[in-house]
Amino acid sequence: MVQSLNVSGIVNAFRLLWNPSLAVPHLIVNDIRNIHFEQLKRQGGIQAMGFDKDNCLTAPYVPHIHPPFEKAWAVCKETFGRDKIVIVSNSAGTPDDKDHADKYLQSTKLQDALGVPVLRHEEKKPSGGAALASHLHPIPADKIAFVGDRILTDVVFGNLNGNFTIWTRKIVTETGDNKAALILRRFEHGLIRFLQSLNVKPPSHPMDQKTSQYIKE
Repeated sequence: MVQSLNVSGIVNAFRLLWNPSLAVPHLIVNDIRNIHFEQLKRQGGIQAMGFDKDNCLTAPYVPHIHPPFEKAWAVCKETFGRDKIVIVSNSAGTPDDKDHADKYLQSTKLQDALGVPVLRHEEKKPSGGAALASHLHPIPADKIAFVGDRILTDVVFGNLNGNFTIWTRKIVTETGDNKAALILRRFEHGLIRFLQSLNVKPPSHPMDQKTSQYIKE
């Protein structure tokens, strides 16, 4: 699972100059253990979940769930059902998958390990929203929550597509992560602080109000 240069991420970063709200998540949590999945579905009306993989669910380039997240991951699958959860990763499910004989072999292994589908997509986040919409059709975009640890890929991806975006600000580990991600993540944390100081809000969403009810302490 190798990530090449993400041209899409670079191009879409310039869109933030005109629309900085795209970088602001609707909900900020430490990690997936703080997401109240039952409330998202019952009170928020969320019908499906999309997740980034590396440093959101797993350690970088590791195929199995981070052990401390196992209980929360099980609750998520029980709440939404495995067919209403999908992994959208820039390191699995793309043509960058390292096995040339079967370019999606890595995503198949990941799917088996995590127990939910891994989206096969040609475009890297924050592009490629059409693939997610097609996979979860006919669920409306605003009934999908997208979770990830990266602002410029995961949060922008979800906001571009009208999803309810959840940012996991504490990563699993920097060990094994690629250098570009390490550098950009530090920039992203500073960007969020800057945008918050300017009171920049996320894109309008039906669940904007009382988001604290979706957080588990």
